[in-house]
Amino acid sequence: MKLSSDSETLAENKVLILYILNKVGKSISNDSLLNLVLAVTDMNYFYFQQFLLDLIENKYIISYNKDDSILYEITDFGKETLSLTQDIIPGIIKLRVDSNFKDELVAFEDKHSVVAEYIPRSEDNYTVTCKIIDNNDTIFEVKTFAGSREKAKDIVDNWNNNADIMYSSILNILTNKK
Repeated sequence: MKLSSDSETLAENKVLILYILNKVGKSISNDSLLNLVLAVTDMNYFYFQQFLLDLIENKYIISYNKDDSILYEITDFGKETLSLTQDIIPGIIKLRVDSNFKDELVAFEDKHSVVAEYIPRSEDNYTVTCKIIDNNDTIFEVKTFAGSREKAKDIVDNWNNNADIMYSSILNILTNKK
C-alpha cells in the first residue's frame, strides 16, 4: 500500500476505522482499535496511526485521556460521514467485520474489563494495582504492596484469573456488618 498515491485505499481504510468505531459504540483505546482493525484486514501500524490522526484532525473522531490512556470515539459528524461513505468498504471486509466482530468485541471486553499491573518502586518494593473496568469506567480498584517481583507477578496473575471471585469476596467483606 502506498500512502501517498492510492487515494481509494486511503479513503477505504479511514472509512473502515469509522465503521469499526461505530460498531464498538463506545470509547476504545488505540491498541484495542488497532487489534480490531487487524482482525479484519492487513494494515501497516504507521499508516493506521496516520489515518487516526487524519480522522481526528477532520473531527470524524475525538480522542481524550482517561485513566492514563488515550481513548477514541466516533463523533456525530463521523457517523454522518460513515453513512454516506461506507459503500466504499469492500463487501468481503464488511462481511468479516460483521461476522467476526461479535467474537472480537467479546474478547476485547473480557480482556479489558479486568486489569492488573505492578510498578517497581525499588528492588524489593512493588505497587500492585488491580481493577475492574466497565464501559471505560473503573468500578473497582485496589492497590497493594508486594515485597518482590515474583510476589507482585503472583498477585497480578491471581487477579487476572480469579477477579470475579475475589471481587465478590471483597465486596462481601466490605458490606458485612458486625
